[in-house]
Amino acid sequence: MITIMFSCKKFVDYNPHDSYQVTALDYLQSESDYRTMEVSVYTPLQWLNQVVPIGDIASDNAVSGGESASDVLDLQQIDDYTVNAVNGTLTSIWQYAYEGVNRANYLTEYKNTNPAGQTVSFAGKDAMYGEVYFLRAYYYFTLAKMFGDVPLFTDKRLDFASSGSLKRTPKAAVYLQMEADLNAAIAVLPTVQIQQGRITKYAAQALLGKIFLYQNKYDSAATVLQGIINANAFSLVSNYASIFLSSGENGPESVFEIQYTNTSPYYQWSNVLQGQGNYAVQQCGVRNLKASSSLMPYAPGWSTNLPTQNLANAYSTGDQRKNATCLNMDAYIAANPSWGITYEVAPYKNTGLYNQKYLPRIGETSGQPELNYTNNFRIIRYSDVLLMAAEALNKSAAPNDTKAQQYLNTVRRRAFQVSDASHDVTATGASLYSAILNERRLELAMEGERFFDLVRTGQAATVLGPNFKTGKNELFPIPQQEILVSRLTQNPGY
Repeated sequence: MITIMFSCKKFVDYNPHDSYQVTALDYLQSESDYRTMEVSVYTPLQWLNQVVPIGDIASDNAVSGGESASDVLDLQQIDDYTVNAVNGTLTSIWQYAYEGVNRANYLTEYKNTNPAGQTVSFAGKDAMYGEVYFLRAYYYFTLAKMFGDVPLFTDKRLDFASSGSLKRTPKAAVYLQMEADLNAAIAVLPTVQIQQGRITKYAAQALLGKIFLYQNKYDSAATVLQGIINANAFSLVSNYASIFLSSGENGPESVFEIQYTNTSPYYQWSNVLQGQGNYAVQQCGVRNLKASSSLMPYAPGWSTNLPTQNLANAYSTGDQRKNATCLNMDAYIAANPSWGITYEVAPYKNTGLYNQKYLPRIGETSGQPELNYTNNFRIIRYSDVLLMAAEALNKSAAPNDTKAQQYLNTVRRRAFQVSDASHDVTATGASLYSAILNERRLELAMEGERFFDLVRTGQAATVLGPNFKTGKNELFPIPQQEILVSRLTQNPGY
């Protein structure tokens, strides 16, 4: 009996550090620990790089393209509205977004005391948590706009033991949590961050305004978006195309960008969507592009996510956004005849056009080049804020079409590079609303907004044609493994 009691005591007193094991009690001991963990909450943003191309491929702006009908099959299914619950790209987005939620929840769980029960105080801690709240809201926004009702949890991390008991939370409740997180963020975030790419108060206000629009809360959206405009913290650059150059990153109209780098050696294809580089850039490059001249700026790619002629035709004569969005390779070669440019026409769903905004460029990648382009995704630009504000003001309980026209026409004057009213919209009411939504398409094309705008405004079935099934294709299917493991219900029609 004595021996048994001694053995039990020795087991209870065992210290994992004796075997050089790290435990939860070793985390979050200092400000540095908290800051490092905060950076890890940002990291899954980079992994969500397929959300942007999906937002255009699922719409009338782009086609999946590629080498054949079996190339990039996940995107082909999304393009053709034949997507099913075993789509690998959608499964990854679900997993990566919830990884972001988990990481945010870990930090919020230990905001007041660390795992050892100690309080770790430092200057700027509240503001740091504002960034965490924004990121959690952004991950849930990605999930809700793509999948609708999704499991909601904020007080813990999701572990394997709890996965079988998950339930889908109504989308309205998920949006309310996003609102709560963003309001908490707005209350503590600075308007300017020392380090580029970190979340500011304006970014949180802009995302909150967008979330209000997704719920048709126009009065609330108008109020929060007007606050950004009144601050005079952003401006539209005159050269629209320059926004998407490396030199244009984090520029004067950047409200929120996902930062991409290639400073760590994530070169293995097993890390294709989990490295630091922007894999989506390689996807939209011109297939087998070559040139004899060193003046050629573009690198080759895989000819996916191709703009449609429908999109190109939507631009009016003189609109600088057309050439900044849609690259006609044949016209480009004709304009540079001495460069010796050759390329392979996109074999599948060729449109003759390529995604100029995120076209791969020589010298902007390293290591495994396909996986490590450093192009930031411009997630919310000031022109988006202006157009969202215009929409909210037009649809408010007491519409202000004069101000809505002003914000819309500010965007249009930049597009046509004029300072006069020659391209201004003077419509009011429903006609103005249509003009604003059309302007969103032209301004934000190939930036991942179009499909979700069509769905949230009820235009999807009319615009996207007979393959789009009302009551089904507004949402993507819940990944099959979540149905099997967590016993979640599936979205209608899948």
